[in-house]
Parts: sequence; structure tokens; C-alpha cells
Amino acid sequence: MTVRTSDEEGPSSRGRRKATRTHDDDEGGGPMPITLGDLAEEARRKYLNYALSVITSRALPDVRDGLKPVQRRIIYTMFADLGLTHEARHRKSAKVVGDVIGKYHPHGDTAVYEAMVRLAQDWVMRAPLVDGMGNFGSIDGDSPAAYRYTEARLTKVASELLTELTRETVDFRPTYDGTGKEPITLPARFPHLLVNGSTGIAVGMATNVPPHNLGEVVRAAIALIPLLPPAREDEAAAEKRRKEALKVALKAIKGPDFPTGGRLVATRKELAELYEEGKGSCKLQGEWKVREEDKSTFIVITSVPYGIEKSALVEEIGDIIAAKKLPQLVGVQDLSTRDVCIELEVSRKSGAEPELIMAYLFKHTRLQVTVKYDFTCLVPIAGADVGRPDRLGLAAILEQFLLYRQETVRRRFEYDLRKLRERIHILEGFEKIFDALDEAIKIIRRSDGRADAGRS
Repeated sequence: MTVRTSDEEGPSSRGRRKATRTHDDDEGGGPMPITLGDLAEEARRKYLNYALSVITSRALPDVRDGLKPVQRRIIYTMFADLGLTHEARHRKSAKVVGDVIGKYHPHGDTAVYEAMVRLAQDWVMRAPLVDGMGNFGSIDGDSPAAYRYTEARLTKVASELLTELTRETVDFRPTYDGTGKEPITLPARFPHLLVNGSTGIAVGMATNVPPHNLGEVVRAAIALIPLLPPAREDEAAAEKRRKEALKVALKAIKGPDFPTGGRLVATRKELAELYEEGKGSCKLQGEWKVREEDKSTFIVITSVPYGIEKSALVEEIGDIIAAKKLPQLVGVQDLSTRDVCIELEVSRKSGAEPELIMAYLFKHTRLQVTVKYDFTCLVPIAGADVGRPDRLGLAAILEQFLLYRQETVRRRFEYDLRKLRERIHILEGFEKIFDALDEAIKIIRRSDGRADAGRS
């Protein structure tokens, strides 16, 4: 089947005006002519372009700074354009969203604001990058206020992704309209992808990297420095080095560390396999304890699984109690303030064991969930400003970060050295002037202006 997508006229088109599109073309140069082509081939090509765009420019994080493009653009806008460091005053979120859309990210304002809100939620991010003021939602699933009501600035942790940006440590590329430049990556000083994790659904692939403890990740990265790949290495030596790197990393990193707490139901062997392959699943449970009072026994749930709304979980437990599916429970109360505190009152007459009650709740509510992990991210390609998608293990992610960190540190030193040499050159000039100060003054007085004095 063919479709008319060209300037070419069909047999019956003689004497009629040639049809053209009224929308601007991709380069913004005016009407795009209609051309003839095969529908299946055209659909395949267009969908391939769409898939590539989603993978490289929307859904997957870069292994080097751990950020998706929209997150990077939000942080860069707040830092470079608005000066919203952790020491600055908060500014309206509407201003941030508007600048991001107008300068760097030509997509919907809702998507940009949702990404910004997520960066500020401490039950989502292990180390939040945005310091929000106002209603930024809650663990109960409450929606954030509109961006005209909230304000934001960067956190101190975010500065660790940005402090070296002004020292030519990373490459820049033109923005979507060619009127400015944006960094390809941020010069992260710690393995951000592992610390805050990432989730995203692309075309034909997805990513779900859990958050980890900052201290453990940094210690693992330091321990892996001696195990970075040499300039030349055969496959057998490389395989041996990768296995050793995984062992070293697992000594420092005990497992995911969720901002909402929780207990991972997995053995060290299962975690090692997950971290080696970069893919796997395990169960995650809420934590609990028993509190005894004079006439009552309470099971206190102190954390909920990562990504689960607390209010929905309380409702599930309430429905079980109302339906008398668990007669040992008398009632449920959500007494949470900043910390999670869900109290389940146990009937003493039933003589029920708290462990049996919790086993039932783990099976029939989202107090226990199975989480699937996939460490897919964008890996840099030499000479290209976009990466290729690849699934990496724990040690490989840390290795990619360390290689990137080596490059940013080298470029930082080169920048500092160049600036020092420029300063030395100026000071040497001052020294020569001071040695012949009278002659320098005469030259300046005889000159017609600054440019003439400089030539003299």
C-alpha cells in the first residue's frame, strides 16, 4: 500500500494545485511537501525515530549523572539561569517550569512540573535534589498544589552535581531551537544513579533502579578505583576483574536503601545475582513491632513498601477487618505524623500470635510487594552526545561513573591550570611595568586611548 507523501502529482492531479502540509517541518523552515511512499515503510521509520527519541531523550537515565533529560534540564535551569542554589531564596515553581519549557525542554508543563515535584519528595528520593516550599504531595497519595502556589530551590545535595559545571568539566550541545546551549551531563561527584535510583518506561525496554545508601555507594566506588580496567586487557583477565569488582562492591553495599524503609526479603546470594545481572526481583515488606499496654495489644506498622501509598494500605486493612476476614484484629488507626505509624489493635480474647496476623496481611495486602528491578541506562558512546541503552550490573555502573569522574577531574585540573597560567602571564606583565614604571606612564600619556596604549 502506498500513501501520497510527496510533491509528485498523480495521473488525475493535472490542473489542480499541488497539496502541501500547512504545519512547519522539523527544521522549522516552512511547509513540508507531501511525498509518495510505502505506508508500512514510512510507519516503520517514523516509529523507529519515535522509539529512539523516547529511549535517548525521555525515559532512561544516563549512567554518568543518573539523570533523565528533563531532570537534568530542571536542575540546570534552577542553577545556571535562576541561581536557585540551596542558599538562595525560594522562587515560584511556575517560573522554573516556564524557563525549562521555553529554553530546553519543549514538552508539556504538566510533565515538567511532575518531574520537579518528584525531585522534592523525600519519600521518593533517597537524597532529594529540590527543596520545595508548599504542598508537594504526600506519601498518602495527595496531589501537589499547582505550580503557581509552590516555590522551590535546589538542595545542598544537588550542589554536588553542579559545583564543577563552571570549570569546563563537561561538554555542551545546542538547545532544541539552537538559541542556547545545555550540558550533555552534569559533573556529578557521587554515583547519583545508585543513590536516588530511577524508574522509566521507554519503547521496548524499561528501567527500575532502586535507591541505595549514599555512604555505602561512595565507599564502594572508592574501593573499586584500583579495579578500573587497564588500557589493554584480554577477555579472561577482564572477566576475572569484573567478578572481583562485584565482590568488592557487595562488601560495601548491603542492598537497596529505601527512603520509606522496609525490609527486603532476599538472601545475599539472590542479591548478588540481581546485582551481577542488573535484573531480577525480590519481595519488599513493611516493618512492624508489637506494643503492649495494660489492656490492649497493638501491632505498629512503622514503614510501608517503597512506592505504596500509605492511605491505600490502611484502607485495604480496614476492609479486611470490616469483612471479618481477620477476626483477631479489632481496628486500625493511622497515627502517622512525619514518620509512618499505623496501629492495629489485636483482640486479646483471640490469643492470636502477631506473626500469624502479619503473615496474613503480607499475603493479602500491599504490605508486601514483589519488586522487579532492571538496571537499564544510557551508556556513553565516544564522540556522540547521546548514549546507547544497556543493562549494567552494580560493578559496571560504578565503573562507568569512575571513568566519567576521572574525565571530569582531569578537565577540571586542565581548566584550573589554564586559568593559573593566564593569571601568571598578567602578573608577569605587571612586574615588567613596575620595573619600568616611568616609561610605562610616558607611553600611556602619549597614547590616544586604551587601544593605542596597548599597542605601544
